[in-house]
Amino acid sequence: MALNYSKQVMEHFLHPRNIGEMKDYDGTAQVGNPVCGDQLDFFIKVKDEKIEDVKFLSFGCASNIATASILTEEVKGMSLEDAKKYDWNKVVMELGGLPKQKIHCSILAVEGLQKAIEDYESKNL
Repeated sequence: MALNYSKQVMEHFLHPRNIGEMKDYDGTAQVGNPVCGDQLDFFIKVKDEKIEDVKFLSFGCASNIATASILTEEVKGMSLEDAKKYDWNKVVMELGGLPKQKIHCSILAVEGLQKAIEDYESKNL
């Protein structure tokens, strides 16, 4: 069964932004979906309560990579408070939609970012 991915999903899958490990991170998190096997690792660098830099590693499908890629682009430079409220629906919208069976990837990406922020706050508040 072929999935009908948007141009934006394919662009972020084939050319992901902000992918890679960050060595001097301020917060990190690892999230996964045991049903599909997708996994994401997030790393954030914080300055003046804003996300100065964000990176991710992915073990997953095209949607997993694309959702993390677009999310990292969107939240870079954003305040922690605004990033904590970032809605997975916006990820789907920014990607021009996702197949129904892949919506969980956007939820997983947002969850990973939120947990990386929680990790930072647990060490710094």
